[in-house]
Amino acid sequence: MRLLLLLLVAASAVVRSEASANLGGVPNKRLKMQYATGPLLKFQICGVGGYRRVFEEYMRVISQRYPDIRIEGENYLPQPIYRHIASFLSIFKLVLIGLIIVGKDPFAFFGMQAPSIWQWGQENKVYACMMVFFLSNMIENQCMSTGAFEITLNDVPVWSKLESGHLPSMQQLVQILDNEMKLNVHMDSIPHHRS
Repeated sequence: MRLLLLLLVAASAVVRSEASANLGGVPNKRLKMQYATGPLLKFQICGVGGYRRVFEEYMRVISQRYPDIRIEGENYLPQPIYRHIASFLSIFKLVLIGLIIVGKDPFAFFGMQAPSIWQWGQENKVYACMMVFFLSNMIENQCMSTGAFEITLNDVPVWSKLESGHLPSMQQLVQILDNEMKLNVHMDSIPHHRS
């Protein structure tokens, strides 16, 4: 029984950390370069997966090459329906694990006979709790995964993984930034005539 209680405490701690990181829409700490004052380069990335490391690598190289650019990163949120499904599953998972541990039969409340999988769960509580936890987490991650890696410079889109289907290489990103910076310098040098 102690093992089950420890499992439940660990599961709720993980769910709380996932909820604050994934379901809230904003990472625990917002990734940004505070000291830069130039143009704003914003990355909106999928919070699930390895895109965070790619963002950090791009941020390191870009901040060295363009010290005046401000760089921010934030989660690209999935559609609201998927966020609601993931939120529901994270709560339902804890309720179901609690019912398995306590041994309450929710089907009796509705006047139904418990299915054989529920009886198996009562006989194998540790395995049942682990199965519910990991299966629910897998579905939650699928709901929260967008595959996004969207890049904007001063709110103008410069790259979209959702449209292109792949991440930009570092050379592509540097080339895009070079072109955008040259264009901005050229536009700033053109005199504005008042009519």
